[in-house]
Amino acid sequence: MNSEATSTNVRSMYSAIEPTFLSNKDESRELMAIWPDVVRDLTDAGRHLDIPDVTKWLAKVLQYNVPVGRKNRALSVVYAFKSFASYDQQTEENIRLSRILGWCIELLQAFLLVIDDIQDQSTIRRNAPCWYLNNGIGLAAINDGIMLEMCIYQLLKKHFKSKECYLSLMELFLDTTLRTSMGQCLDLLSTNFGKKSNLNLFTMDRYNSIAKYKTAYYTFVLPTTTAMCFAGIKDPEMYRQAKTILLEMGHFFQVQDDYMNCYGSMEATGKTGSDIEAGKCSWLVVVALQRATSEQRKILEECYGQSDVKKLDRVKQLYDELGLPNTYAIYEEETYNLLMTHIQQISRGLPHDFFLKLLERACRRVARKD
Repeated sequence: MNSEATSTNVRSMYSAIEPTFLSNKDESRELMAIWPDVVRDLTDAGRHLDIPDVTKWLAKVLQYNVPVGRKNRALSVVYAFKSFASYDQQTEENIRLSRILGWCIELLQAFLLVIDDIQDQSTIRRNAPCWYLNNGIGLAAINDGIMLEMCIYQLLKKHFKSKECYLSLMELFLDTTLRTSMGQCLDLLSTNFGKKSNLNLFTMDRYNSIAKYKTAYYTFVLPTTTAMCFAGIKDPEMYRQAKTILLEMGHFFQVQDDYMNCYGSMEATGKTGSDIEAGKCSWLVVVALQRATSEQRKILEECYGQSDVKKLDRVKQLYDELGLPNTYAIYEEETYNLLMTHIQQISRGLPHDFFLKLLERACRRVARKD
């Protein structure tokens, strides 16, 4: 199969209908139904400080950046809680609280994206201008990102302070934010802060670390372990087994993201692909460097990390010459099967169905906006 045909087949996979587990319209509506309450909780704090201008601005920051994605991380929290909690724990109030925890993760996501877009000088996010480009906000958006992050702890304090899980939840969010910021730092160091990339740094070990810290922890580990914590799960072995599977899914998710950044359309991803121009240590370039001849490596050294359209096209052409679309298709199938096996082997009462459906979601992303 030629690379062009393979690329087309892989892209067509993303047009499949998403499983109802994480695209349940009813649950999405329930999440959105409490969003006004979340905004009210967060802006009340500003009113108490007699700073109405800030209160109004914070509401605007929240509305533009938080509820506009697919909210899959929030949905993961709710479904994980329903999967891990006992029947008597699944009261109407606890389900509502699980949705508030979901919004906490969406706030973390919004904070990370606002800052990431500034650092990467991105232009489009979720099919709209990045926040820092909106109405000329510029670098003042950094403070908006910090406010979004602090909103997490305002919500946790308001709704969970009296609960046994409060300290553990705080530690989970703080630890995950630290890990994610470290992953972001490694990503930026790999690009040499926008200067000419040092391709000698682009190893698979480095890539695996970026995927683990920058993406896997906050996208997969945090939503599930947050729900487990709220459900009162205390068994360390359950957390260990869950974390192992979730980190593997997170790596899979990031490789897909890298592939779609190059081969997916903006309509499908909700953002413009810029990994090549930005000189990112992506899965595609790491595999290309593993396969490249000395002459092909020279092409990458000359063209990778450059904004010139001709050089960008030359890198994509080289990816095709090296058969990367076909390599990705093989990787995807093998990784999916391996994850299926790992999920079937987990024990200690971990709900297989939840992890299987989460994997299905990770494997069939369509028109993503997050």
